[in-house]
Amino acid sequence: MAVVLDKPTLLQRIVPVFQGFDLWLLAAILLMAGIGLATMYSVGFDHGLRFVQHGRNMLLAAGVLFLVSQIPPHRLMSLAVPIYLVGVVLLLGVEFFGIARKGAQRWLNVGIVIQPSELLKIAMPLMLAWWFHRREGQLKPLDFVVAGVLLAFPLALIVKQPDLGTSLLVLSSGLFVIFFAGLSWKLILPPVVLGAVGVVLLIAFEPQLCMPDVDWRVLHEYQRQRVCTLLDPSKDPLGKGFHIIQGMIAIGSGGVWGKGFMQGTQTHLEFIPERTTDFIYAAFSEEFGLMGVLGLMAGFVFLIARGLVIAVEAPTLFARLLAGAITLNIFVYAFVNMGMVSGILPVVGVPLPFVSYGGTAMVTMGVGLGILMSIAKSRRFMQS
Repeated sequence: MAVVLDKPTLLQRIVPVFQGFDLWLLAAILLMAGIGLATMYSVGFDHGLRFVQHGRNMLLAAGVLFLVSQIPPHRLMSLAVPIYLVGVVLLLGVEFFGIARKGAQRWLNVGIVIQPSELLKIAMPLMLAWWFHRREGQLKPLDFVVAGVLLAFPLALIVKQPDLGTSLLVLSSGLFVIFFAGLSWKLILPPVVLGAVGVVLLIAFEPQLCMPDVDWRVLHEYQRQRVCTLLDPSKDPLGKGFHIIQGMIAIGSGGVWGKGFMQGTQTHLEFIPERTTDFIYAAFSEEFGLMGVLGLMAGFVFLIARGLVIAVEAPTLFARLLAGAITLNIFVYAFVNMGMVSGILPVVGVPLPFVSYGGTAMVTMGVGLGILMSIAKSRRFMQS
């Protein structure tokens, strides 16, 4: 007697693929994506195809997120070392054969032109999480030294390009893993105190340190100028200080409720440089005001809080370290971008997640969120 098996429907085939997705994380992502699209339309509707291209980048990032979320954490762990080594080799390729643009050598032609430092934003936390997972239960001070070397070598190559924004993000992603792995506060507090003292001295002696003939040696000249411009943008209001001054004017002119959707005068009269990329926060603040900014920050808090919950509940040390580092790196993205536009941090090339235009940054964010979703799925499957 023949047995007839019912052929599964298309819906029955699709549902298992999405099974285990963290709905709170998905809700946070959709919320921030909606804010990003609305903002880009408001500030970029008269800026060529920026809104359409921003939507395309989001769809591409969503596809990447979905694909990465299908890779279980143990498979991600097996890929950590190869991805890290490929990233370092490509950075060495940039050092010796890289393409220079506008005084920076950051790109490499491998059939297509790529920026290898972007890969390290993901490769670094993967590698360090793999290292500490491997040393779980037998950690020694030397293990933290090894982790520092693994972080310092590619970081030095990125700083040399120079690329201050990317190096800051790679550094923070690595330091978060090292901190979560159990680095002693006795080793953390001295550099923090030293840094605070350095900032106070920098502010106190700004007139002498920012004289034209002073060479800081540890920084490139353009980096020194960015710090000096931050300390006193009024010294060159139509030159190096223009970005910061116009950004602060736009933020202040938004008031409590903002000038309204698509109504920003500083934005659409072209007073805000890079209004769809690095300085989009200034345009957002002008049109949506303090209440809009609080809503934007609440969205980031929601996303980061959910990511940290996923990290705490992750089933392995590797997953916990990786999820924690990726989540806090989103915080660094948002804090640095808002800080530089508001005039409390030097201007560096760090986009505002979901909101700023940029294909590479959006795809990198998609990879990170896909890893978070994969870790959340693995926890749910272990509990079921």
